[in-house]
Amino acid sequence: MDTLVDSLRGALGDVTLMTDPAATETYRRDRALDPGAGVPLAVVLPETTAHVQTVMRWATEHGVPVTPRGAGTGLSGGATAVENGIVLSTERMRAIQVDEATRMATVQPGLFNSEVKAAAAERGLWYPPDPASFDICTIGGNAATNAGGLCCVKYGVTTDYVLGAEVVLADGRAVRVGGPRLKDVAGLSMLKLFVGSEGTLGIITELTLRLLPSPPPPRTVVGWFDGTESAAAAVLEIASRIRPSMLEYMDRTSVNAVEDVLGMGLHRDAAALVVARSDDQHPDGAEVAIMLEALERHGAREWFEAADAEAGERFAHARRIAIPAVEKLGPLLLEDVGVSIPRFGELVAGVEQIARARDVTVAFIAHAGDGNTHPLIVYDPEDADLTERAYLAYGGIMDLAIGLGGTITGEHGVGRLKRPWLAEQIGEDLLEVSQRIKRALDPDGILNPGTIFAAPGAASTKRGRTR
Repeated sequence: MDTLVDSLRGALGDVTLMTDPAATETYRRDRALDPGAGVPLAVVLPETTAHVQTVMRWATEHGVPVTPRGAGTGLSGGATAVENGIVLSTERMRAIQVDEATRMATVQPGLFNSEVKAAAAERGLWYPPDPASFDICTIGGNAATNAGGLCCVKYGVTTDYVLGAEVVLADGRAVRVGGPRLKDVAGLSMLKLFVGSEGTLGIITELTLRLLPSPPPPRTVVGWFDGTESAAAAVLEIASRIRPSMLEYMDRTSVNAVEDVLGMGLHRDAAALVVARSDDQHPDGAEVAIMLEALERHGAREWFEAADAEAGERFAHARRIAIPAVEKLGPLLLEDVGVSIPRFGELVAGVEQIARARDVTVAFIAHAGDGNTHPLIVYDPEDADLTERAYLAYGGIMDLAIGLGGTITGEHGVGRLKRPWLAEQIGEDLLEVSQRIKRALDPDGILNPGTIFAAPGAASTKRGRTR
C-alpha cells in the first residue's frame, strides 16, 4: 500500500494528500453514518479539474476505487469510503464568477450553497434551490444528488438551474456538457444524466448555473392543527389552487424538538404545523387569502399571517433546523420519500401507523407542497432491539411510499442506504438500462462503487424488509 500511495503522491505533486488515520477518519462517512464505511488508502484535496484528472487516470491505471465527496452532509450514504480506496474531496475547489449580463454563475463544486446565494445577491440576483442545510452543503453535492429545498415547490430543484458542467470521467477525460446557453439541444441530453448521478458516472468539477432576479419579499402564513389528517387536507387544497413559494409541514415530535432548541413559543400540544409562503405581489394579496381560507376550512385551531418579514422568517427558520433539532433526541435514520400531492395524507397516516406498530419515534417533516417528506426515525445503535425495530420502520416507510406510487428519494439520492429498494421502484428493466450506462462510462466500476448500484461482486440486501 505504501508503494501505491507513493505512486499517487508522485503523480499529484503539491496537491494535498492525507493518509494519517486521524486525519482521514472524518472523511469516511457522510451524515448518514453508514456502518459499512471502509478505511481509505488516502484522502485527496484537489483544487483544479487537472488535479481531478490526474487522480482518475491514476485510479484507472491501478484499479483503485474513488469516492467523490463534498462537505459530507449527505443523508443517504452516498459518500461512503471504500476500503483501500481514494476519497476525493472537492472542498478546496471554490472559485466563482457571476455574470450579471447573462444572469449566470460559473462555480467550482466546493462552494457552499449559501456562498453561491450570497455572491448572486451582491449583484441583485438569486440562486433559488435552498436545501435546509444550505449553510453547510456544497453546490457540487447539491448537483450530485439533485437537491431541492423549501422554495422548490414554486421555483424547481437543482437540475432546473444547471445549464452546463465540466465532468471528469473515470478514465480521466474532462468533458463539457451544456454551457452558458439558455437553449441548447445539440446531441443527447447528457447534462441531465450527470446531475443526480451521485458521482457514479463522473466527477463534477465546474457548474454553470442559471440565476434569477432577486425575489420580492414573501408573506408567511401559519396554521396550527389538532389532527394530521386535517393538516394534510389543507396542504392539498393550497397546492391544488395556487403555487406557493413555500409549503412546509411539521408534526408534533418535530415541533417539540425545535421548541426545545429555540424556545419561540411553538404550540407543543398541536398535532401539526403548516407554514406557507407567497411572493405574489398582486395588490389584493389573493394567494395569502386562499391559504388562510384553506387553513380555516380544514379546521385549523389557529391560523394567521405573520405580522412582518422578521416574524415570518422565524417560522421558516424553525422548519430549517428541524433535522438537527430532532438529532438531539438521538441518532437518526433519515428518509426523503415522496408521493404525489393527493396521496400526501395517506403517507402521513401510514408513517404514523408504522411508528406505532414498530414502537419507534418518527418525527415527520415535509416539503409538503411537492410531496417530498422527511420521516426521521430516532434510534440508539447501542440498543439492538430498538435498532432492529428502527430499521424495520425504515424499510416499511420505503415500501409504503412505493406502494403509493411514490419514490424512495426526492432529493437526498439513493446512496447506499436506499439502493436495495431501487429496483422495486423503477423496475428491473430500467435498472438494467441504467447499469449499462454505468458500465459504458465506468467499465471498471471504480467511481463511487456501492452507491446507487451494487459494487462489483457485492450482494444487495434489504435491512428492514417488511413484506
